Amino acid sequence: MSETPEVVVVGIRMETAQIRSFELARHNGEMLPSWEPGAHVDLHLPSGTVRQYSLCSDPADLRRYRIAVLDVDGGRGGSREAHRALEVGDRVRVSAPRNHFPLHSAPEYLLIAGGIGITPILPMARSLAAGTAAVRLVYVGRSRPSMAFIDELTALGVDTRIVTDDVDGRLDLSALDIGSAAVYACGPVGLLDALAERVPSQSLHVERFTAEPAARDAHRGSDIFEVELAQSGLVLVVQPGVSVLQAIRSAGVDVPSSCEMGICGTCETKVLSGDIDHYDDLLTEAERASGATMMICVSRSRGPRLTLDR
Repeated sequence: MSETPEVVVVGIRMETAQIRSFELARHNGEMLPSWEPGAHVDLHLPSGTVRQYSLCSDPADLRRYRIAVLDVDGGRGGSREAHRALEVGDRVRVSAPRNHFPLHSAPEYLLIAGGIGITPILPMARSLAAGTAAVRLVYVGRSRPSMAFIDELTALGVDTRIVTDDVDGRLDLSALDIGSAAVYACGPVGLLDALAERVPSQSLHVERFTAEPAARDAHRGSDIFEVELAQSGLVLVVQPGVSVLQAIRSAGVDVPSSCEMGICGTCETKVLSGDIDHYDDLLTEAERASGATMMICVSRSRGPRLTLDR
């Protein structure tokens, strides 16, 4: 299976005034790579722009993938291109699914989605609805017309609470009965930060669509260090205000990337030696401690040199 298989846009649906879903399938009808709830794919748009979107279809149906795209005013242009340029019949490429937001076994779950954050949560709810664990879902948004997939959630039979700003006001997290539930959340940074203050870290699993401030500001570091590229034999000097990714590309070495905020995993690179200063929002503490890989779009070096498997 190609890492970026070509697929055809076989369906487009306006889920809300600002959210459009796209169904993608192989042109020859072959099955797509398997995936688990929480997974996302890189969508290669016609302009060459690459963006990550959570899979929100049924993992049991590999004939098609479905993604949903929020048209973001003032964004980086990917959502706008998807909404205005993609049409049924267009051929695009997607990466194999990757999952940095996996659903782990637990006796009880509390799923929390904010706005377009429903996209990875929906397959989780669908999967859990078929099991025996207790499941509750809280879905927050500005208004019901702005919230996608409410009818699908209702059909699952999961204990679902819809909270809208225009009717209910802001969600009162202090009133949530979290108890011993495993909490899975995706949504705006304010919601996720508030949950992090209230929910024990071992119980909270989140996926962010924007990086935390530390990761966003990592490229502003004042340190200077060297990066050795083991495969090419190059040794580069990474200057303050320049990311490792930028330095490598400036040397003429092609490196895949997408979000460039430390949240997608596209640029994850094997580290052969060196002390990494991690700023991503993906690796676990154990993975960071191992020093095996780094997200070169945001993470840097604590020491004078890193050696990368590039």
